[in-house]
Amino acid sequence: MKVVIQRVNMARVEVNDVVVGEVATGLLILVGVGQGDTEREVAWLANKTVGLRIFQDAGGKMNRSIKDIGGAVLVVSQFTLLADCRKGRRPAFTDAAEPVIAEKLYEYYSEMIAEQGISVQKGAFGADMKVSLVNDGPVTIILDRVARDSVNHLV
Repeated sequence: MKVVIQRVNMARVEVNDVVVGEVATGLLILVGVGQGDTEREVAWLANKTVGLRIFQDAGGKMNRSIKDIGGAVLVVSQFTLLADCRKGRRPAFTDAAEPVIAEKLYEYYSEMIAEQGISVQKGAFGADMKVSLVNDGPVTIILDRVARDSVNHLV
């Protein structure tokens, strides 16, 4: 699993010109689920996401989490995060999980964030979406399963 986390002043997802998810101050999170991902990795990534101190405190330092600022998150599925571009010019998506599994884990990730008291909006899984955002900073963080695998315990 790979997530791209962007600190935003605003983010919105539209499907067929209809807004399906929107947040003001908070995070836009793009989620790619890979083959072999499990609920354990998803729970670790959700916990890590909520705990990231990437919002400024009164002194201007990144020292506050999404929970600390009372912000919301917009979670959008994006299997193309798992593109393999090592050969040729056309990306391969063989590392992406099958849609049924990917959707289940995408929903689980969103639920794990919501269970920590964060307001969660979502895109439409598998749909052709139009994503708009105003990136704040810009601040963009990438988390993935490899990072979790490099630690001996869940944080």
